[in-house]
Amino acid sequence: MRERTLAMKKIRDLIRLKYQGHLSHEQIARALAVSKGVVGKYVNRIVARGLDPTALLTLDEDELMRQLMTAPRPSYGGRAVPDYAVVHQEMRRAGVTLTLLWEEYRAAHPGQAVYQYSQFAERYREYVASLRRSMRQVHRAGEKLFVDYAGDTVAYGDGERAQIFVAVLGASNYTFACATARQTLEDWTGALVRALEYIEGVPALIVPDNPRALIADPDRYEPRASATIADLAAHYGTAVLPARPYRPRDKAKVEVAVQIVERWILARLRNHRFATLAEVDEAVAGLLEHLNTRPFKRLAGNRASQYAALERPVLTLLPATRYELARYHVAKVAIDYHVALEHHLYSVPHALVGQRVEIRATARTIEVLHAGKRVAAHRRCDVRHGYTTDPAHLPAAHRAHLEWSPQRLIGWGAKTGVATASVVRHILEQKRHPEHGYRACLGLLRLERRYGAARVEAACVRALALGSARYRTVADILEHGQEALPLPAVQPTWTTPEHEHLRGPKYYQ
Repeated sequence: MRERTLAMKKIRDLIRLKYQGHLSHEQIARALAVSKGVVGKYVNRIVARGLDPTALLTLDEDELMRQLMTAPRPSYGGRAVPDYAVVHQEMRRAGVTLTLLWEEYRAAHPGQAVYQYSQFAERYREYVASLRRSMRQVHRAGEKLFVDYAGDTVAYGDGERAQIFVAVLGASNYTFACATARQTLEDWTGALVRALEYIEGVPALIVPDNPRALIADPDRYEPRASATIADLAAHYGTAVLPARPYRPRDKAKVEVAVQIVERWILARLRNHRFATLAEVDEAVAGLLEHLNTRPFKRLAGNRASQYAALERPVLTLLPATRYELARYHVAKVAIDYHVALEHHLYSVPHALVGQRVEIRATARTIEVLHAGKRVAAHRRCDVRHGYTTDPAHLPAAHRAHLEWSPQRLIGWGAKTGVATASVVRHILEQKRHPEHGYRACLGLLRLERRYGAARVEAACVRALALGSARYRTVADILEHGQEALPLPAVQPTWTTPEHEHLRGPKYYQ
C-alpha cells in the first residue's frame, strides 16, 4: 500500500521545530496534531539519507518532495532492480500483462535474488504514481485516437479566426494538428480524415468529446454518434466512443495534447500575420515534426519513435478510397416513385411507394436506402424542381400505377370541369414522364378540397386564358381570390404601321 504523506507545510514545520526549535518528538507531535511515529519517520529519513535540514527548508515543494519521498529504495538482499520505465512502455503493447513482464524479469536474472510478484507490482504502481497524472493511464498501442479542438484560435484575413483541431494516439502521444474554418460537421469529418492519413492507419476507437456536430445523443451510458460520423467509422472500420459528459479524465490525453500544441505551435505563431486559412494550416503543419521529435523528459525516445515502435505496426490499414462526407435524410416515397432532396426529385423502385427510406447524400451522388439496403443510386443534380428518373424504377403493369394513372387524373379533372381537365392534361403532357406531373395534379385535388370545385374550375379557366396552365398559377389565383375577376380581353396582334422613318431591310446591306 502506498504510504500517506503529510502536507508540505507540516513537513516544513516539522523540520523547523526539530532542528531550529530543538523540540522533542512529543512536543512536535502535539503542535502539528500528528503522532510521534510520524515525526520519527521523517526525522529518521533525514538522518538515514544524510540530508541537511537547513538546506531542505530552502528547497521548493517539488524538490523537497523528491528528496524526502521519491528517493530510490535500497535493493534489500541484493535483489535485481527492474527498469520500470521499460516496464511502463511494454505495458502499452497489446496483450502484455504485468504478470508476463514479471516472469520475463525473473528469467532475465537467473541466479539472482528477485522481487516476488506482489513486490514487483507494488513498486511498479509507485513508479506510475510518480509520473504526471495524464501518463498514469495505461493505453494499448493502436487502441485509441483522442480528438478535440483547442481553445486558442489563430487570426487570419480580415478578423477571421482559425480553429485548431488536435488528435493524439494514446500509447505513443503521437500528435496531429490542423486548422479549420469552424467546428461544423464538415470541419470535423475533414480533420478526422486528415488525422487518420497522417498516422497512416486506423485505431480501434476514436474518442471525441460530445460536440453537437458529431454526437446525436450525448447519453452518459449509451451515447449515439450522428449518422455521418457513424458512416465515417464504418468506412474506416473503426468505432466512435464519445467521452462521458463532464468527465475530462476520459480524454486526458487530448487535453494535455491541446496544451502542448498551444505551447509549442500556437505560441510560436502568435506574432505571425496570415492572409488565408491555408497559410495558417501550412504553418501548423510545418511545426508538427518538431513537436513529435522533441525528447520525452521522463521516458526514453520521443513521440515519433514511440509511434514507430508501438503504434504503427498494429494500426489497421487505411481503405483504398478516401471518405467523402455524406449527410443522411429521411423521406417518404410519393406516388410518383420519387423522393425529394433540396428541391430536386430522385426516383426509387415503384414498389416502395408510401414507404419511408433513408437518403445518403454526398457532393456527387445520391443513394436511397431501405431496410439498410441500397435500392437506388443517382448522380446528384442541383436543378430546382427537376427530376432524375431511372426508367427501371417505373412500373409496367403495377397496381399502384393502375390506381394512379394519367387517365384517372384526367377523369377526375373532368368531374370538376372542362377547364380543370385541360389543366391536368397540359401538366401531364409537359413532363418527360407523365408520373412527373402526378404531384401537381394531386395539388389541384387538394385545392378542390380547400376551395371547392366551382372556384377551382374558375381558377383553371383564368389560368388557361393567361396561357399558364400550371398548379402554381391556379394556387396563386385562388389564394388572392382572382378567379371571379373579368377575364382579360383577347388583344389582336399588333403590327407597326408603315411610315417614312422606317429604314427597311435594304438599309443594312
